[in-house]
Amino acid sequence: MKCAVILAGGKGTRMKSESPKVMCEVLFEPMLGYVIRAVKSAGCENLCVVTGYRHDTVEEYLKSESNIETAYQNPQLGTGHAVMTARNFIEKHKKDEILILNGDGPLMDAETINKAYDYHVKNGNSITLVSAIVDDTEGIGHIKRDENGTLLRIVEHKDANEEEKKIRESNAGTYWFRGEDLLFALSKITNNNAQHEYYLTDCLAILIESGKNAGAYVCEDSEVILGANDRKQLSDLNTIMRRKINEKHMKNGVDIPCADGVMIGMDVEIGAGTTILPNTIIIGNTVIGENCTVGPNGFVKNSVVGSGVTLDNVKLTDSTVEDNADCGPFVQIRAGSRIRKGVHIGDFVEIKNSDIGEGTKCAHLTYIGDSDVGRNVNFGCGTVTVNYDGKSKHRCKIGDGAFIGCNTNLIAPVEIGENAFTAAGSTITEDVPANALSIARQRQTNKKDWVLKKERRESGD
Repeated sequence: MKCAVILAGGKGTRMKSESPKVMCEVLFEPMLGYVIRAVKSAGCENLCVVTGYRHDTVEEYLKSESNIETAYQNPQLGTGHAVMTARNFIEKHKKDEILILNGDGPLMDAETINKAYDYHVKNGNSITLVSAIVDDTEGIGHIKRDENGTLLRIVEHKDANEEEKKIRESNAGTYWFRGEDLLFALSKITNNNAQHEYYLTDCLAILIESGKNAGAYVCEDSEVILGANDRKQLSDLNTIMRRKINEKHMKNGVDIPCADGVMIGMDVEIGAGTTILPNTIIIGNTVIGENCTVGPNGFVKNSVVGSGVTLDNVKLTDSTVEDNADCGPFVQIRAGSRIRKGVHIGDFVEIKNSDIGEGTKCAHLTYIGDSDVGRNVNFGCGTVTVNYDGKSKHRCKIGDGAFIGCNTNLIAPVEIGENAFTAAGSTITEDVPANALSIARQRQTNKKDWVLKKERRESGD
């Protein structure tokens, strides 16, 4: 069985953030979330997250996850010490293979984890570390081998001599351990180093000296080992993650003709033939169908979009847009809304917590909130459903085929019957029967020569 320990206790001083480092976000999601997803996707059934700085923040985030324990590291005395705080978890899983990795490495993926695991098991290793060949050796853990390529130990950059600092094989901070051998190695670690900390990397030399098998899986994609210690590196991770996700969708038939400003979350699903235009953000648990156009300047979060939909300059959150709907430009569709098939929503329209029936048209400058709208309804320009009385929200119901004239105010709760009309400029406070015309406005009065009389009064004549 596979299980994992994720190290997530760091403060991240150089981030200059009040949040723990692992809670800093890549594409609007904490780095820790990506690591948990990768570990679970790799088949690790049980996890332990080692917390430290602002541990309550991390623990609150983890409440939505299943099969995750936590261990609290205080004070923080190095990576080896962090793993020691998870000893109870390790004891329970000492017969298992245990993955240890950092919570601030969002690019580490299930494929790399599993390839390293296969290498680990095939070679009967007590410890297998993941490494990569890198160009920038500043700050890395250097993998030291003998002249035959046999692993010797890991040298932290701050403890390395000038020759060791030239070694380009970098430790990824990701390890597979045989559980019992991990417990043995932890019992032997000391803090005899420049920082007086307990290094998890010392486990390699300890196990080798004890005659145990050790190996390093050199990953094919060196980017998976990258983490972030400051905002510049965090920005780099965003750039890489954005590129990887966009490329995945393009391989699946999504058209992104210009990736400027296009940010797509890890969990988003997009159908083939859909086009994503510049400055569009799609995040959360969002599913978009085939042959849609989203953007430019779109924002979609936690929503379901059918096929053949156009979202032009649309902000869409926690809602559903069905097939062949046409929305925009400059439309906001707020939580709890359902835009049904073939609906047209034009410029400067806001929909909130409403069900808009098939074929309905709402061309421009209209607010529909807390309403149930039937099929083939027409909303004139400037219509408002007045859903709030200062204390409570109320709903409007509008029947199939109704025609709502320009600048109509529907004072909820009110019901407009099927095929009913409201005259332009009306304020509707009572239900309108089916097939009726409702006129709710004051009769027009023209005062002859009113302007001339006003001017004479002002001049004193």
